[in-house]
Amino acid sequence: MNPSRLKKGDTIGIISPCHTAERERYMPFLAGIRNLGYQVKEGSNLYKNTYGYAASEQERADDFNNMVLDPQVKMILFGGGNVGNEFLPAIDFQAVKDSPKIICSYSNGTTILNTVYAQTGLTVYYGQFPGMFQNLSQYDLKQFQAHFTGETPFAFEKNSEWSAINEGICEGTLIGGYTTRFACLNGNKYFTFDKKKEYILFLENYEAFNEPSKISAHLAQIEQGEIIEHVTGLLFGHYSENKNEELIDILNRFGKKNRLPVMCCDDFGHGKNHGILPIGIPARMDTYKKTLEFIK
Repeated sequence: MNPSRLKKGDTIGIISPCHTAERERYMPFLAGIRNLGYQVKEGSNLYKNTYGYAASEQERADDFNNMVLDPQVKMILFGGGNVGNEFLPAIDFQAVKDSPKIICSYSNGTTILNTVYAQTGLTVYYGQFPGMFQNLSQYDLKQFQAHFTGETPFAFEKNSEWSAINEGICEGTLIGGYTTRFACLNGNKYFTFDKKKEYILFLENYEAFNEPSKISAHLAQIEQGEIIEHVTGLLFGHYSENKNEELIDILNRFGKKNRLPVMCCDDFGHGKNHGILPIGIPARMDTYKKTLEFIK
């Protein structure tokens, strides 16, 4: 199930299910979106701080569900934080099925995106967030257009050097996101997967948040879950400004242990590039050609 594309003048709904949004900080984000020719609708509870770190679960769920139900809203956009999993039980998944629209986030949004895909089959999008629009780069704009408007070809375009860690070619449905949150989805009753399918896993993290040993722990949690039996390959995104050899060793061991091709790039995640990876789309990864291609 794929959402409709955006047209100039369409409305993008902004919510904050994972953290407290500060009005003053968000104003230039929203101005950047408007400058692209879109309307902006702010969630009623976008700036609430009920818990001190976020609005209440119900307030955040109300914002999400109301955006889904609003016929004027064509895209729901939100950023990261820490507590996106708190309101999963209150998401109206049936409404998402009945009114499919673009849902895009990154970082802690991993939890919500993968859960929505698992519960509804709707293709959702990892990689972009409201703050990106304050100073939108040409690469990020082209990725936005490729996935959401059709103004540029539907593809994951490179903007960094790609490195093969463990060689191989694989195909599967894209799934993944921020390593910490994807690892925590293991065993969550709202996150299920089709055991008849194979998956290409994409992951990323950031050195300021997690040292390599924590990434290793996240990967161990993933590989100790049932989903690893259905993973055919791993694409790892931005982690640090300079190459981190300890992380490369961890990814190399992960690939060899699980007999998976592994590749790295800096084109998605918490770095300067915010390429988009659609969760639920079939893809092919080739470490020899250093490519990731979407299969239509």
